[in-house]
Amino acid sequence: MSEPFSVPVTVRGYETDVQGHLNQAVYLNYAEHARWSLLRAAGISQSALIGSGVGPVALETTIRYKRELLAGDEAEVTCAFEWGGGKTFRIEQSVLKADGTVAAEITAVGGVLDLEKRRLVADPAGVFKKLASDPGLFGL
Repeated sequence: MSEPFSVPVTVRGYETDVQGHLNQAVYLNYAEHARWSLLRAAGISQSALIGSGVGPVALETTIRYKRELLAGDEAEVTCAFEWGGGKTFRIEQSVLKADGTVAAEITAVGGVLDLEKRRLVADPAGVFKKLASDPGLFGL
């Protein structure tokens, strides 16, 4: 698995629910933000993906809520890729409070979709390695 990449986020008031803590759906937005930030940091843009005829897809996501986040809280969202030998890969993410406490753990299974065939490509790691200017951010 690659070393975790991370991005800072600040919980905004409109992202909270009636109990005052971060709404469950927003954790998915934070995770997605960290994943796209990692792609950009590695040198992969959306236009480069589309131009190559591929796009990342989420196949499964599990969120484990550990501690609440409140409006104004500062957090870090980590992102690390774990490669196997097949058409899919895992992404391990954590949402960390400013003091390092884990607020949530997010595990996702993803793939790379051939946009013409509408099927997963056989070697997603190879696609990221080819497109990235810094494949080391993916652990490649």
